[in-house]
Amino acid sequence: MEKGLIEVYVPVLQRAFDIFIPLELPMYETIELIKKAVRELSDGRFQPDGSTVLCHYADGRILDINLSAIELEIHHGSKLMLI
Repeated sequence: MEKGLIEVYVPVLQRAFDIFIPLELPMYETIELIKKAVRELSDGRFQPDGSTVLCHYADGRILDINLSAIELEIHHGSKLMLI
């Protein structure tokens, strides 16, 4: 499975994290992996809930969780935001 290194900015922490994600999985699976990674990398300071969403960093567009990263044109070096 192909993976890409993305940057995930978390406004509530005012911090960004570099995370490898699988590019072929639907985003509803990938976002769960991202939330878990950010929770662990922030030593539990970030506690995601059911309203946590992933969006494009540049314009704030919320990602369609039914599509894969490839379909959303997310690739190595993409910048996203977890809110």
